[in-house]
Amino acid sequence: MADMMQFDLVSPERSLASLKVASVQIPGADGDMTAMPDHAATITTLRPGVLRANGPEGEAAYVVTGGFAEISAAGTSVLAERAVPLSEVTQEMYDSMVAEAHAAHASAKETFQNEPGPVDDAAKLLADMVAMGTHIGLDPNVPNL
Repeated sequence: MADMMQFDLVSPERSLASLKVASVQIPGADGDMTAMPDHAATITTLRPGVLRANGPEGEAAYVVTGGFAEISAAGTSVLAERAVPLSEVTQEMYDSMVAEAHAAHASAKETFQNEPGPVDDAAKLLADMVAMGTHIGLDPNVPNL
């Protein structure tokens, strides 16, 4: 299989994918990136977003909320904090994810009153979660930060 690589996606609950693919679009913490066969070795953290694997069977899309990806010439492995096939994400599930991110932000504001770093990180996580919902067509019904 020329121009193909191994792609594996694992979350704490289950293994979601083990496929031969041509590319994987990754929502990296520092920006989106696309891994392809013979990619330079890279490790990146993930932000909430949609991970897309494209192969001979078509596209497989997954919502991820964090974790990291290890990219090598032979393939890409993603260890996600939470990963769900995009087709299985419901408004209720998304609302729960946003509520968790909102609670983490509120907790960080209370715990780190004079340390903006952790509060900013929690605010970014919440903003990324809201943006992801908008991107996949769900209502980001969340109170103001």
